[in-house]
Amino acid sequence: MRMVTTMKNEMFETISQRKSVRKYNLEPLKEEAMENVRELIANVKPLYPDIAYSVAITDKTKGMFNIKAPHYLIFTSEEKKGAAENIGFVGQQLDLKLSAKGYGTCWLGGSKPQDKDSSPLPPMLCMAFGESVGSPHRTHSEFKRKPLAEISSGTDERLEAARLAPSGMNQQNWFFIAENNQIHCYRKKTKLGFTAKLAAIDIGIAICHLAMVSDEFSFSAQENVPQKKGFVYVGTVG
Repeated sequence: MRMVTTMKNEMFETISQRKSVRKYNLEPLKEEAMENVRELIANVKPLYPDIAYSVAITDKTKGMFNIKAPHYLIFTSEEKKGAAENIGFVGQQLDLKLSAKGYGTCWLGGSKPQDKDSSPLPPMLCMAFGESVGSPHRTHSEFKRKPLAEISSGTDERLEAARLAPSGMNQQNWFFIAENNQIHCYRKKTKLGFTAKLAAIDIGIAICHLAMVSDEFSFSAQENVPQKKGFVYVGTVG
């Protein structure tokens, strides 16, 4: 079984207390704090380095299920295979790092930037962030997630981090097969365009959690991997 370092255990602590915050102090963050956010954006690592994407900060978004917050991250990406998974992976790094700094965050799957010309790349989704009303954290026991037996097979201590990952409407449309110190990652097969995109973003988020608690992280598509009925193979975490 692959073990995690003390540093990675600290990241697991962040994962195990993160929550989606829907009520914010609408006062904008101070410039020093915003500069820290911009630095976080500049230092995220994509899952697929060959896919062009951008992350911008705005104070206005629109769309279904939008919530009021002082700031939003706007994620855009070229339309390419793996783009949604890549945005989930990138965005969740920011989600966790902002949570570790004590800020509230919330993925907004139905929101878009008000300014259509904010990026030459098509918008994917948004994330609210800022100072929360109430605690931005929760305890491990407060998570409402499927048990590992429903979403995985095999044994790897990193699977708990993936289990705690957020997902659209908390559907947890993923499955993981752990074997030989590797984790094969799958997302639920769906025919609906928007639903499929959200499922792809969600598995990217879960893969980010696996990356954050791995001593060494690699991700690749492999041949001759186990098949899971009703699911699409995405790739394997080393």
